[in-house]
Amino acid sequence: MKTHKIKILLLTVILIYGITTTRLDADVEKPPEEKVGNVSMSTLNRYIFRGYEIGKSGLVIQPSLSASYKGFSATFWGNIDTNQRNTTTATFSDREIGEKGFNETDLILSYTCAIKKLSLTGGYVYYNLKYAEDTEEFFLTFAYDMLTKPTLSVYQDVNAYPGTYVNLSFSHSFSLPKDMTLDLGASFGYENGQGRFWKTYQATTAGWTGSKYRGFQDGMVKAGLTIPVNKAFSVQPVVQYYFPLSEDANRTMGYDASGNKIAFNHNGYVPYSLVTGINFIYNF
Repeated sequence: MKTHKIKILLLTVILIYGITTTRLDADVEKPPEEKVGNVSMSTLNRYIFRGYEIGKSGLVIQPSLSASYKGFSATFWGNIDTNQRNTTTATFSDREIGEKGFNETDLILSYTCAIKKLSLTGGYVYYNLKYAEDTEEFFLTFAYDMLTKPTLSVYQDVNAYPGTYVNLSFSHSFSLPKDMTLDLGASFGYENGQGRFWKTYQATTAGWTGSKYRGFQDGMVKAGLTIPVNKAFSVQPVVQYYFPLSEDANRTMGYDASGNKIAFNHNGYVPYSLVTGINFIYNF
C-alpha cells in the first residue's frame, strides 16, 4: 500500500503542475513523421548506475544505437569493461576478474507523445547482465519544456529485483561560439525495494534479514561541452559527480572473509564517485 501511495503522490504532483501551466484541452501534438536515429559511444573512467558502482578499475566503453519513428523508439546499449572487478553490486567469476568483458546489453523500447510543452513517455527495458541476474523494467517519464527541463521518471522492476526507482532530473544548455554548447545537469533518485532481495544487512544475524531497503538513493551533477564537428557528428567531453542522498545509501557493514565491503543495501552502496570521459555522437 505504501508503494502505491508514493506512486500516486508523485503522479499527482506532476499532473497538477502540468494543469496549471498547460491547456489540457489542446490538441495532442503529432510525433515527427521523419525517421531519426543516432549512433554513439562513450569512453569513461568508470560505470555508475543509479549511484551503484559497476565498473571501477579500468576504462569502460559504452556503445549505443537508437532509432525513432512517429514517437516510437528502440535503443540498444552496451557496456564493455576493460578491467572487470567485483563490487558490492557487480560479481564476476574468478576467470573474469581483471579481464576485458562485454558485460551488459540493454534493450529499450518506448513511445512518446506530447501535449504542448508536456511530453509523456512510456517504455520497457530488458537488462542482459553478466555480473548479476537479467531483469526487466517498465517506466513512465514526464518531461516539461521550460527552463531546466524538469523530468520525472518512475521505473518498476518486474523480474529479478522487484522495486520502484524514481528519478527527478534537470538540465540546461548554454550557447557558445561556433555552435558549441555548455551542457549542465543534475538528478536525484529514490529507491523503494519491494521483494526479498531488498532486505537489509543485520549484524546480529550476519546476513540480509532486516527490513526492506527504501530511501533517498543517489544524487548526480554533471557538465559537458558539446563540440560539433559537422552537421551530423559531435564530440562531448563530460564530467559527472555521484553522491549518496542518505546515510543508508552509503552505509556499509564491515568486510567479508575475502576483504570485500558488505553493503547495508543488498544491491550495493552508493560511493562518492567522479566520472570523466568523452562521448562521440553521430545523428542520421
